[in-house]
Amino acid sequence: MAPIPAYDFPGLKAGDRWCLCALRWLEAYKAGCAPLVILEATNEKTLNLIPLDVLISKAMKVAK
Repeated sequence: MAPIPAYDFPGLKAGDRWCLCALRWLEAYKAGCAPLVILEATNEKTLNLIPLDVLISKAMKVAK
């Protein structure tokens, strides 16, 4: 995401984590450009909209 000086937002850089609502993520998935997800940080209610196998297919490996 690009910087937005009016909101004092510096923009995102590689490696940043950010939140995306489930509906927008699903829209991106259907368009073939969904970002990776961190399953441990994903609310369980997401499963009401997106099947677990779909989320697993886009899961990011996170070092513990």
